[in-house]
Amino acid sequence: QVQLQESGGGSVEAGESLTLTCAGSGSPTGMAWFRETPGKEREGVAAISCSGTITDYIDSAKGRFSIYRDNAKKTVNLQMYNLKYEDTGMYYCALVTDVCWVGSQWYLPSKFNVWGQGTQVTVSS
Repeated sequence: QVQLQESGGGSVEAGESLTLTCAGSGSPTGMAWFRETPGKEREGVAAISCSGTITDYIDSAKGRFSIYRDNAKKTVNLQMYNLKYEDTGMYYCALVTDVCWVGSQWYLPSKFNVWGQGTQVTVSS
C-alpha cells in the first residue's frame, strides 16, 4: 500500500522560507500539497504531474511557492519563499493512484485518494 510522509514544517517569521518534503512509495503519479487551518476547508496549494512537467498553484502561492519532484528518490517538495501569516496551517501531501495529472480541478481534495499525516507550518507576523 502506498504511504506518504511529510517533513520540513516549522515555525518561521514572515518573509522567511521553508521547504516541505513528501516521501512516498510506488510508481510516480499525480500529487499535490494541501493546507488546512481551523475553521477553513482543506485547500489545494500546488499540484504536479507524474513526470513533473505540469504544475499549478493556488493564486496566493504563484511567484512564491515552487513544487518539484525527484522520482528517483520518490519525493515531492514544496519550496516556499516569502512566507506570510496566512500561509500558516497543516500541510498535507496527497496522491492519486494511477493518474498522471488530475486536470484543472487539482485543488479539490476529492481528486486524491492517498494522504500523508501532515506537517505544521506556522508563520508569525
